[in-house]
Amino acid sequence: MPGYTTRELVVCLGGHDYRIRALSDLQQFADPHQQADRIGISSAQWSLFGQVWPAGRVLAEAMCTHDIVGKRILELGCGLGLSSLVLQQRSADITASDHHPLAESFLRHNSAQNRLLAITYCDLRWEVPDVTLGRFDLIIGSDILYESGHADLLAAMVHRHALPDAEVLITDPGRGNSAPFTRALADQGFTVIELRSRFDARDIAPFRGRLLSYRRGDVMANGVPIRAH
Repeated sequence: MPGYTTRELVVCLGGHDYRIRALSDLQQFADPHQQADRIGISSAQWSLFGQVWPAGRVLAEAMCTHDIVGKRILELGCGLGLSSLVLQQRSADITASDHHPLAESFLRHNSAQNRLLAITYCDLRWEVPDVTLGRFDLIIGSDILYESGHADLLAAMVHRHALPDAEVLITDPGRGNSAPFTRALADQGFTVIELRSRFDARDIAPFRGRLLSYRRGDVMANGVPIRAH
């Protein structure tokens, strides 16, 4: 036994059923060799990677129809890799990344049981530059602004790995940390469009959850330029 239990889920996205192995619940924890402890993942945080979260589903749904032609794509904090699985199903050039010790093995398993080719994976620490990773046309992430310090770390990541005309697409359930991230990306020339989104069937408008799309230069909405705020 690996020290934790799992469950099998079926998640329907874009008319396609994805079979997902996830942790049984948030009480799971196994770190026999202290790998997670050494990189700062506490027992309370350990199980978070192994769940299908509403923000992850919203991002994966967006990836079902997003323009991917000719784009090199990076998913940050992929967890179980739901969005990366959708993109691999669409034959996208996708690199998934995370820093949890089990993220790669769960992603590999979920790719295989959905009869997909193995997804390129990178063990990526946000605070440590990776000079081998290169630059991307599209950088995506779901609920990756869950701590106040993440805004600066992720903005630095975008600075290192976004191409000049890149798009950054983030789902945010409304934790209150997106404003400093938006300001930091504005300093890099990005503007933002916010799409309020229902993250849960119980959500009532106006929704707290948002799909945040950042692009460099002016972004048009209904023919009117919008600048970052």
